[in-house]
Amino acid sequence: MPSYSYRCAKCGKRFTRTESVSAHGSRKPACPKCGSKQVTQVFGTFFAKTSKKS
Repeated sequence: MPSYSYRCAKCGKRFTRTESVSAHGSRKPACPKCGSKQVTQVFGTFFAKTSKKS
């Protein structure tokens, strides 16, 4: 399952959640520090490992 990073607009806390793609699109998480729903997704880098072709 993918991990998504968020930042709370109210208190500034950054946090990461691991959730399914369907759960990610259905609702916004609450901030674990203050409980606010005013969170925005923070985009970062990702790592993809592919098979080596001969």
